[in-house]
Amino acid sequence: MATSGPRYAPPDPTLPKPWRGLIDGNTGNLYFWNPETKAVQYDRPVAPPSAAPAPAPAPVPVAQPHYHEERARNRDQPEQHRNNESSGNRVQSGPYADHKARSDPSLEQRYSAGANPATVPPTNPVPQATNGSSMSVDAYRAKHEITVIGNEKPAPFMTFQSTGFPSEILREVQQAGFSAPSPIQAQSWPISLKGRDIVAVAKTGSGKTLGYLLPGFIQIKSLRQNSGDGPTVLVLSPTRELATQIQDEAIKFGRSSRISSTCLYGGAPKGPQIRDLERGVDIVVATPGRLNDILEMGKVRLHQVAYLVLDEADRMLDMGFEPQIRKIVKQVQPKRQTLMFTATWPREVRKIASDLLTNPIQVNIGNTDQLVANKSITQHVEVTTSMEKGRRLDQILRSQEPGSKVIIFCSTKRMCDQLSRNLSRQYGASAIHGDKSQAERDSVLSEFRSGRCPVLVATDVAARGLDVKDIRVVVNYDFPTGVEDYVHRIGRTGRAGATGIAYTFFCEQDAKYASDLVKILEGANQTVSQQLRDMVGRGGYGGRPRGRWASSNDSYGGHGSFGGQSRDSSSFQSSAYGNQHGGTPSFNTSNNNQSSAVSSFPASGGNNQSGEGLSFHERFYSSSSRGSDRARSRSPPKAVGVSNW
Repeated sequence: MATSGPRYAPPDPTLPKPWRGLIDGNTGNLYFWNPETKAVQYDRPVAPPSAAPAPAPAPVPVAQPHYHEERARNRDQPEQHRNNESSGNRVQSGPYADHKARSDPSLEQRYSAGANPATVPPTNPVPQATNGSSMSVDAYRAKHEITVIGNEKPAPFMTFQSTGFPSEILREVQQAGFSAPSPIQAQSWPISLKGRDIVAVAKTGSGKTLGYLLPGFIQIKSLRQNSGDGPTVLVLSPTRELATQIQDEAIKFGRSSRISSTCLYGGAPKGPQIRDLERGVDIVVATPGRLNDILEMGKVRLHQVAYLVLDEADRMLDMGFEPQIRKIVKQVQPKRQTLMFTATWPREVRKIASDLLTNPIQVNIGNTDQLVANKSITQHVEVTTSMEKGRRLDQILRSQEPGSKVIIFCSTKRMCDQLSRNLSRQYGASAIHGDKSQAERDSVLSEFRSGRCPVLVATDVAARGLDVKDIRVVVNYDFPTGVEDYVHRIGRTGRAGATGIAYTFFCEQDAKYASDLVKILEGANQTVSQQLRDMVGRGGYGGRPRGRWASSNDSYGGHGSFGGQSRDSSSFQSSAYGNQHGGTPSFNTSNNNQSSAVSSFPASGGNNQSGEGLSFHERFYSSSSRGSDRARSRSPPKAVGVSNW
């Protein structure tokens, strides 16, 4: 039986606007959702006071006053670029010295030596209970699976009041409905405010964006640089969609602080973006390709950037952006603060971290040694054939409540368009992929977010960074080229504490990924069908994503090394979180059960040329196999499957 989705609770006039009550369809538990901020929580939200909010507590002394002194003390390299600082803010005529010289040998040595985080003594021991919470620091870190690696371990900010952020920022956070910092925010903020470089490893949907934006606001206000001479904060992002989302958050939370920002990305005209730069902005959010284009045009200067963020660093390296990233970083002053946020911690990311960061502190949320799936997602992997995908997809979509948001992932742009055209007749679907113009992509995402078009068919362009509230179901119509992409695809649901469901169609040609997929499912206490287990023997162990992961004796999170075996000889390790819904049975799609189709499917009509009264499955295949009557009379009917498209 399919898992029922959440539903609205009866209207409660005592709830502060815009909060809504929801009832979990599985457990019957009541929880609360803010449709504006996408916040989800089980604690009943409290309305902000109607009068002017009380002034925030005085800032914590360690945050702003000694920012630059803290940063200078934690740098191992001498300050060379300031020799001519007294001459004013001048543009650097050429790139700065190679940043490889800045790499901290101790970072690589620490990983290669297999140092245990627990053995690194903190330089400033903290009391067992602090930061406005009755919970001890050790208990908080254990509860949220926080690991801190480095020569300094500041206590996490367990409440917003303990951060010492200015009152205008605290007001924005309060109005957004957030009750407490997320774990990655709580632990990374005190490190950022000390001016330290950070490597933050946490899953998508964990609040990383505000984790680096709010300290960046503090940096801007502290330095008070002339925005006309260039930005103070630079954020690099792998995709247009993620970049625009970061820009939206920067505008939303920086408005009251009068912080200006712009977003540079391909697929849109350069003119408006260049005009924003000429007017002067404090923050630039950019994709590496477009930023390099504008750098070559001489329309942007990065010599003032003191706060550099690499968001979704692993994805940027996967997409081949490493040369562009290194070229950009050479234009940024060596005496900067660098923050790297990533969902995974493979060898490639560790290497670039050792080159670009200086004596960083690493913050891990959860188990970074192994690839894991979000424990809030119920996973159904169905072994099927290409011919049966359309029928099964129709069955899944029919089982959802009207208006439920669904993302369907395909491996090709052509299949995206084909599915979208057929689904739009009955379910209201749109497609998004790399061949769409930026205006088309923005329009599709806007309609999907608003619910006007509840079904989105996408390639992996939407697998990372796409943050859309209340996505109920993810369907992997085609299996991706590796289990890492599988984990990120299904991570579009079950975000911000909500639950979600993922369906995956697994065909014979995907057998090489069966071994790794079984490990992901077993680690999450999911049901693994015997059909999938049988495919492990046929597919072997070749399913790891093309040398993306380390060998079995080379783990992550501070216990592995930057060196090790060659990628071709390495094997993939994976694990997953436990799942709260591990007992939910998956649909049986074995051949001996194919006759038990849902009763809502109408009978097939061979002469129905218009498609009226036909299911999506029948329309999909009948529309693709129509030919002339003469052609039909000469040869017997031929089944057309998805693989033929």
